[in-house]
Amino acid sequence: MELTKELLERCENKCELCDSATDLNVQFVEKDSSNNDLEICVCAKCKEELLNIDENNANYWRCLNTTMWSTVPAVQVSIYRLLNSIKSNQWAADMIDMMYLEDDVLELAKKGIVDEDDLIIHKDINGAVLNSGDTVVLAKDLNVKGGGFTAKRGTTVKNISLVDDNSEQIEGKINGSVIVILCKFVKKAN
Repeated sequence: MELTKELLERCENKCELCDSATDLNVQFVEKDSSNNDLEICVCAKCKEELLNIDENNANYWRCLNTTMWSTVPAVQVSIYRLLNSIKSNQWAADMIDMMYLEDDVLELAKKGIVDEDDLIIHKDINGAVLNSGDTVVLAKDLNVKGGGFTAKRGTTVKNISLVDDNSEQIEGKINGSVIVILCKFVKKAN
């Protein structure tokens, strides 16, 4: 994408996240409800930091305490999402609480956020994260209801499936039958 005259005028030739005036680039944010591109102007350092957002470099984003007051929807959406990704830092959570966004802008900003509390993560008996297709080993004997057999401790279950709406259950095939297995009774195979 190219820095347009309109974008440079809007941002007054400064990064819309940190106010730096050097090495400016366009950053695509989102398509709005009218299918128009929302873009912001960012410096090379902010662009690099956006690619590697994590708790280790969160303090870099303290610069948002001035730019968070922008009235430009694309900037508001970017800052809101960015702060949400590091909200475990109290200062970032405080900044989110102080931000004001119109309802439609807030809805657009929230659309791009995955809340970790909403994610369903399956973990084995040792806390290892299970993924679809993994191989697990049973950690205890399990009576298979309706199957007429007991799946013995140490049985390997290959190519498991995750139960989408329940983080405590997986599905696997034992003795030719697909059964539901509680995660607390399996150990991920190495």
